[in-house]
Amino acid sequence: MTKVDARDLRTNETDDRGRIYLGTEYANKRVTVAVVEVESAGPDEDELAAAYREASESADYLAEEWKGASDEAWSGLDE
Repeated sequence: MTKVDARDLRTNETDDRGRIYLGTEYANKRVTVAVVEVESAGPDEDELAAAYREASESADYLAEEWKGASDEAWSGLDE
């Protein structure tokens, strides 16, 4: 079994299915991999909640703005 020097350790990102490409130097070899740490690539629940709140407030503001513009446009057609 080939031992790995600590200086050779690398950080790799997985694809959307959790797979890592190790490289051709490991072709046809048995490889043991240790997962030392896992980081989430996405936002946490607090960040998502804040984003949804902000989007909701923005949507309310835009709806009010559109209502005013729409009313103005319809009243202009009546003239």
